[in-house]
Amino acid sequence: MSMPTGIGIVDLGTGFPHSSVAEKKATYDFFRANLKDRESLEEMEFPAEYMFKGVPDLVPEGTDVVAWTLAKMDAFGVDIGVAGLTPNGIEAKRRHPDRIVLQMSVNPHDGVETLRKMEAAKAEHDIVGAMCFPSGLTPQAGIDDKKLYPIYSKCVELDIAMQINVGIVGPRMPSWPQHAERVDEVCYDFPELRLVMMHGTEPWTALAVKLMLKWPGLHFMTSAFAPKHYPKDIIDYANTRGADKVMYCGYPAGLTYERQFSELPNVPFKDNVWPKFLRENALRVFKIPEAIERAAQ
Repeated sequence: MSMPTGIGIVDLGTGFPHSSVAEKKATYDFFRANLKDRESLEEMEFPAEYMFKGVPDLVPEGTDVVAWTLAKMDAFGVDIGVAGLTPNGIEAKRRHPDRIVLQMSVNPHDGVETLRKMEAAKAEHDIVGAMCFPSGLTPQAGIDDKKLYPIYSKCVELDIAMQINVGIVGPRMPSWPQHAERVDEVCYDFPELRLVMMHGTEPWTALAVKLMLKWPGLHFMTSAFAPKHYPKDIIDYANTRGADKVMYCGYPAGLTYERQFSELPNVPFKDNVWPKFLRENALRVFKIPEAIERAAQ
């Protein structure tokens, strides 16, 4: 049950540090209109920092953040990172096409323009996934909102995974869009969709497990959770019938590699689960080997 080494980890949440507090705060401007409390609006550097203490994600101005991130990946045995479709992500993939693949955030309120952007991102950057934060949309929209249906359809068409936040939202805004029950209808309507639940699904972890048992295309990634806080329902599921469904994901906004990899060895996964959790499931669900092969051509 000990965590293996030398496995070539795939991190589904690779990010880059910020060079200033102002730059860090600007990252969350897209949902600032949803916030009301003074602490979130004026005091916190990122709106869920009350959950994550002492996060050293600031580096001196002028730091080569791509080189900085790849050095961290090397130090902790991370072979491949899935980064956002940002200037840093694009530059990282340009320099390291065998180490970085890209995914993009999508906004259903932009209608057909979002679908055009997805097509262009696939053609130009060979994205392996799309990502949506339902509670962070302005206005908010549920996981099963029909505004999201064209995006799910486009993911199937482009043969990319869809990542969606599920569970009580960290920033202080309503969580109704992210109730795990909303996943059920989406999986029913899109049986070919590879759907990945992000950010824990709490407090509906038992429901999330039941849904993963039910729907072949539904998966779970460990974003936004320190390993010592991985939900017991998810660990038990991975150790029984869900070894092919649970995947590792870092969370640079709140958790350093130093913390994650000091805690991961204490997670009680069975021996057969570790390779799937750390690498194999992500390669399959996001079709990463094909993307890296195309980048090499």
